Amino acid sequence: MLSTRFVDGGPDWIEVGVPDVDGAAAFYGGLFGWEFRSAGPQAGGYGFFEQDGAIVAACAPGDGAASWTLYFQSSEVQATAKAAEQAGGRVVQPPTRVMEQGTSAVLADHAGVPFGIWEPGLRKGLDRVMETGSLCWAELYTPDIARTAAFFHAVLGWETSAVSFPGGVYTSVNPAGTGEDGAFGGLVPVADDPVEAESGGRPYWLPYFGVDDPDAAVARAVELGGTVRMPATSIAGVGRLARLEDPYGARFAVLRGDPQQT
Repeated sequence: MLSTRFVDGGPDWIEVGVPDVDGAAAFYGGLFGWEFRSAGPQAGGYGFFEQDGAIVAACAPGDGAASWTLYFQSSEVQATAKAAEQAGGRVVQPPTRVMEQGTSAVLADHAGVPFGIWEPGLRKGLDRVMETGSLCWAELYTPDIARTAAFFHAVLGWETSAVSFPGGVYTSVNPAGTGEDGAFGGLVPVADDPVEAESGGRPYWLPYFGVDDPDAAVARAVELGGTVRMPATSIAGVGRLARLEDPYGARFAVLRGDPQQT
């Protein structure tokens, strides 16, 4: 599962890029109770979403399509960027030192889906995960499960496991050496998902945030200007979840886990 005991290859940061930081702060504040804190005048509008003073996500201003970017830990970001290129990916934003906090880079996998790399300095990563209002899972919707698994194994050392559920098999992923207990997300064939097929079937990362009441979260998201991509749905052995889109088009999901699975 996700943890703040960060290891190489595991998620350690997440940020949403939007054209309107104030608007995003209002939306996510109204939905999750997050409070936005600017990183300072030198940060160009970048800031943090906090819950009771703990950082649960970040927000960055941008002119491109709004989206959530998930970051993964690497002890050697330069080597990871090179490995991504060798595996058929590319460097979107080259490794950049963020003062004494760490070094970041944004890469893209073989299918063109962006993901971040964070080499920690003073800032190790998020302060809180696996709680209400924080990151609790992540899925990569991809055109080719086998090729994607091979890419991330080469770049970040990921391992995969086949998990059976009613109606099929789910491919979960975990950092090297952590086993199934270290699973933080999954790979989903985008062409086989009816929700994604209706919207063009583009590959992307979908972060999940924990909520106590998915149905209420869906209703509140709509009130705040968001869009429902998949209504609240119960899945045996998983819990109740919904897929949403913020007012700027960034996709995310909400989840209340099955108590028998936690």
